[in-house]
Amino acid sequence: MILDDSPQAKPEPPALNPIGDALFLDFDGCLVEIAPTPDAIKVPDDLPRVLQDLAARLNGALAIVSGRSLHELETFLKGFDGPMVGSHGAEARGMTAPMAHQPAGLSELQNEMADFASQSGLLYEHKSHGGAVHFRSDPAQQPQVEAFAQALAQRFGDFAVQPAKMAVELRPAGFSKDGALAALSNLPEFSARRPVYAGDDTTDEPALAWAEAQGGFGVKIGKGDSVARFRLDAPSRLRDWLAAGLES
Repeated sequence: MILDDSPQAKPEPPALNPIGDALFLDFDGCLVEIAPTPDAIKVPDDLPRVLQDLAARLNGALAIVSGRSLHELETFLKGFDGPMVGSHGAEARGMTAPMAHQPAGLSELQNEMADFASQSGLLYEHKSHGGAVHFRSDPAQQPQVEAFAQALAQRFGDFAVQPAKMAVELRPAGFSKDGALAALSNLPEFSARRPVYAGDDTTDEPALAWAEAQGGFGVKIGKGDSVARFRLDAPSRLRDWLAAGLES
C-alpha cells in the first residue's frame, strides 16, 4: 500500500451514485467524533434516519463496518436497520455470523487486559470478542501498552494485535475490515456495485485499500497518511456528504 498524506493529493470525494455505488462506513472518528472515552460519544439525533434514508436510495447497499461490538452499534444507531459488522468482522447483522464460537481464552485475556489497564491508570474497553487498552490519558505509556499487547497475542493464539487511535486492541485473529467488505459484497444488494469505504484509523487502511483495488474509492476522514484517494476533514463533513447524497 502506498500511503499519501499530501493535501493536494486528497480532494473531497465525488457525489455518491445511488444506482451504482455500495457504501461502507466506519463508526468512531468517521460517522461520530472521537470522545475521551468510548461511551462518551455524541450521536446526532438525525444520523440513524439519514443512514436509513440513504440506504433506501442505494437500494440497501449501505453497511456499517466497525471495531466496536455489534450490540453497541445497534444501540447507538437505533433506527437504522441495515447490515452492520462489529468486532472487525467477527460478528455481523444482516449476513451469516462470521464467527461460530468465541476465541479460546477470551475471558482470561479480557481479565488480564482490564487488570493491566487498572494498574497503569489507563482505560480498558471491553469488547464482545476481545478488548482494548486506551492510553489517550497518558500517551507516554504507549510503548508499555504495545509491549503488553504483543506479549498477550503470543500467549493467546486466537488473537491478533490491532493498533488504533491512542489505543491498542486485541481482536480475533483472521478477521479484518477488508475481509468484512469482501463478504458484504457477496450479498445481492451490494454485488455488482462500486465499493466506497470511509474510515479514519489505521484499522481502516486495509478496507480503504480494498475499495480502491476493486474499482471503487476510499475516503479518509481527518488527518494522517492513507491509501485513500479522497479526504474529508472531520466526521461532520462526512455527515454533510452523506446528507448531500440524499439530494443528488
